Amino acid sequence: MANYHYEMKQNSGQVVSGVINAPNSSAAAQMIRAQGGYVLSLSEEVNKKVKGLSSLLEVNVQRGPNAKDVLNFTNQLAVMIKAGISIRAALDAISDQVENIKFKAILQKIKQNVEGGKSFSESLEYYPKVFNPLYINMVKASELSGNFGIMLERIVEYMEQQIETRSQVRGAMIYPIIISVMAVVTTVFMLTYVLPKFMVIFEGKEDILPTPTKIILAISSGFRNYWYLILAGLIGAFWSFLWVINTDWGRAWWDQFKLRIPIIKKMCNCMYITRSMHTMGELVNAGVPMLDTLRITGNISGNIIYKRMWFEVYNAVKEGSKITVPLNRNGLLPKSVIQMISSGEESGKLADVLKDVSGYYQKELKSVIRSVTAMIEPLMMVIMGAVVGFIAMSIILPIFKMTSIVK
Repeated sequence: MANYHYEMKQNSGQVVSGVINAPNSSAAAQMIRAQGGYVLSLSEEVNKKVKGLSSLLEVNVQRGPNAKDVLNFTNQLAVMIKAGISIRAALDAISDQVENIKFKAILQKIKQNVEGGKSFSESLEYYPKVFNPLYINMVKASELSGNFGIMLERIVEYMEQQIETRSQVRGAMIYPIIISVMAVVTTVFMLTYVLPKFMVIFEGKEDILPTPTKIILAISSGFRNYWYLILAGLIGAFWSFLWVINTDWGRAWWDQFKLRIPIIKKMCNCMYITRSMHTMGELVNAGVPMLDTLRITGNISGNIIYKRMWFEVYNAVKEGSKITVPLNRNGLLPKSVIQMISSGEESGKLADVLKDVSGYYQKELKSVIRSVTAMIEPLMMVIMGAVVGFIAMSIILPIFKMTSIVK
């Protein structure tokens, strides 16, 4: 049993507060509602010292909700709503089971807002970093149409596909990153440990050393004597890069650069097209107005270049143009995709066409990821072999030269 401090609004309109003893927050809320009225706020009273320590730990350790947390919540909510459980009871039950403390607090606030008379979509709008515009607008559309449970299932399907796509792209990058790290570690080890042991025999004979050996010795000396400057420079370059891509111009440059790199540009284009088409299709199918659909699609496209394209479409449609006119002018999407969108726009089956395009590019993305991985593997091996071979050659060449001089 615990003490809960509460505020409630009685049916007469008067706001009252107090403390109630209950086994959990759900039971406390039910006991308060039984008095007549609805709960404005409800919080457990804890020892101040414990609360202070708990708050400190939460700030330092507890992470905020991620995409999987939101997915699990939406999945559970969809099941409960389809089973006939009210939104208030469902939120109450789910929030009690959530382990993430920050997410639990968010769900409890949402529940309080719903109990206070706000719609579920309005309550979600207070947390735009947790629930994106697509999520909120699809919920809002379902509240108007009355198919809340079905819409939640579609949101779950959408989120699962987005998480899967993100996982595929990250998975494709793991192997090249591992190979790159191993190549760097091997090179540094050879330059700082192996090479100096061999070069002892050439002390005093620096003038007769071949140029490649002199170069590799200079690099080795730099690594051994100025490693702290090199490390500081690498850390500074890394943080500078992060700072640059978090600026507007830097982000635009980086997003444009990703669309021009020969090996990964096709993968990036497939990913952005899949995300855009899937998002747009879900919103159109949910009955969200076209201007809102285009604005949301641009905001969650994941790339500033694609975002600019969708906002060009937004402005053109706002002035009475068709969707495909600015798309043709922009040239970012393939002509075949634009033609399919045009046919869907003319036939009134735009949502179905967008779903088909999204499905096609989802399959294409998987194929491109396999191709990119297959190309990167031998490329990294060749680079690693070239570096190690150059170091080995720099060690062997002086031996051959000294042998020829002796003869």
